[in-house]
Order: sequence, then C-alpha cells, then structure tokens
Amino acid sequence: MRSRTARVTLSTIAERTGLSKFAVSRSLSGKDGVSEETRRRVQQAATELGYERAVVEVETPVLGVVFHDTDLINSELHLLIQSGFQAEALRSGYQVRMCWSHLASEIVDFARGCRGIALVGPHLKQTMQSIRDLGMPVARIGWMDPLDPFDIVAGTDHEAGSAVANYLLDLGHKTIAYVHGTPGYRGRVERFYGVREVLEKRPDVSFREMTFQAERRFSEHLLAVQKDGFHPTAFFCAHDGMALTVVSELLRQGYRIPEDVSVIGFGDYSAATQISPHLTTVKVHGREMGAGLVRLLDDRNNERIPPDVPIRMLFTGRLVVRASTGIAKVPCRIPSQDA
Repeated sequence: MRSRTARVTLSTIAERTGLSKFAVSRSLSGKDGVSEETRRRVQQAATELGYERAVVEVETPVLGVVFHDTDLINSELHLLIQSGFQAEALRSGYQVRMCWSHLASEIVDFARGCRGIALVGPHLKQTMQSIRDLGMPVARIGWMDPLDPFDIVAGTDHEAGSAVANYLLDLGHKTIAYVHGTPGYRGRVERFYGVREVLEKRPDVSFREMTFQAERRFSEHLLAVQKDGFHPTAFFCAHDGMALTVVSELLRQGYRIPEDVSVIGFGDYSAATQISPHLTTVKVHGREMGAGLVRLLDDRNNERIPPDVPIRMLFTGRLVVRASTGIAKVPCRIPSQDA
C-alpha cells in the first residue's frame, strides 16, 4: 500500500490507471476530451491514493514524435520533419521526446508520458485510435482512408504531379514516362494520378507508367518499352533517389541530359544538387510539415479546434527548375551499340 506521506502526483494517478497525464489532468479539472468512464476511473484512483488538488505541479509538457522504423526510403524527409518539430515545440513551450517503432504496444507505452503524439510514416489507424483512447491528441504525416477522423499533415502530391505534367507540356514533350519503381507508396500513386489527370486530356501525348519491383532494373524496363515503340523524351520520377538511378543509367547508355531527354525528381533532397546535371525536382517542405504537427497538437491541447472537426493541413510543393530539363526535341532512341 502506498504511504499517505508520499507525494501523489498526476504521474502517480496515470501509472495507477494506465492513462496519460493529459487524460488525468483533464479528468480532474472537468475539461472536455475524456469520456465519463475515464473521468470516473481517474477520480476513483485519486481518492484512493489521497491526491490533493492543492498540490500544483510545475512541469514542461512533452510532445512525442514517433517515426515508423521500417520506412527507410524517406529517411532524409524524416530528418527535416524532426528538425521542424523540435524547433516549433521549443518555441511553443514543449519538451520533445522521440521514438522509432511500428509496434502499437510500444507506441502506446511511449505516449503515456506525453501531452500529444505525432506519428510519421505508414502507421496503422488502430495505433492512432489507441493513442486517442488515452485521452490525448494525435496527428500524423502520412496517408489515411477518406474521411478518417484524425488530424493529418501532408504535402500536395496530386497537385505536384499535375504541375509537372503542365511544365513538360510547355516544354513541348509529348512522350512522357512516370517512373514509379517499387509499388505500394501512396504518395507516389497520387503523383501518378496528378500527371495522368492532365495528360489524359491530350490525345497527342503518349504516357506510360513504368513500375517494377527493384530500381536497379530500370534499364531493363526502358529497353522493353522502347522495343514496344515507346521512346520517352521526359521522365518524371517518383522521388529524387529514383531520378538519380534514371539519370545515371541514361548517361551510361549515351543519352545527353537535357538535350536528348529530360528528367524530373521529387523531394528536392541533398542529392538533387550533387549530380550533374543538377536535378529539376519538386520541393517538399519537410521542416514546415514537422512544425505543422506541433501547431495541430498545441491547438488540440488548448481547445482551439472543435473536438469533432478533423483537420487536414497541406503544404504546397514548389517546382524547382534546374539543368536536367529542357525543350523537347525528337523522341530519344537507343543509341547504336556500334557507335
């Protein structure tokens, strides 16, 4: 049995009930955001432990951010998100704790010491619901199902695809490929939809999606579509890493960039300016997205947003034109192996 002389804090009650300090605080103060059952459990535990409301805890609140530990392809984006999250949290008066996991049980345990949780990557909807059940706000960078009742921060992938398509049309390109690489990433699919939405209105334009399981097989896929009579003058790649593969392989085969063929990436990460020619790409605002997560969680904590109104916060990408794109010429073909 706990001694009556020991100090009983919100953390003590949270430990007893298995809830977060945020849920305990709101239950004891009578604020919204927790169920009546949660409020009853907290009040009962507080009574049993001898909690005295006169004791005031002065403690900097904590926001947690959980990165999906198997999403390695977006590692540079995650670093940008982390930087923005930390800077905005400090400005708003929060401490930051970080976790790398995809296991719901680990994430829920981590969340218990926080005032809000941000999830980055392909986390399950059930994980978000488990955090919400603790009585604390949760927001995410990642894709959800339509009308899911959670707060989401995202980029404008579909718009970016449409913008790239219009840019290539303005340069005169009429044979365009979207290099998708490994399938299954929702953002890549949305970029494809954006490109297709524009190009399907142009009967004079040939457009194909190049999808394959391993990025190192781009050269094989290119040869296959060219033998089928499809000779792209422009490649829009689903991310900058893919664009580097495409540029390297085209240069190895003897193509000139952008004289023979144009290449566009997505992300504007460090590699975009570490190759020659420098890569035209779409900038993703990772730092601003990380800061947006903090603002959403802080708004929820301070009840600036109605609890039954989910929020979508979008950060619009920007086309960054560099030397890897140019005016279309004749369709590029496989250089002669005898040349």
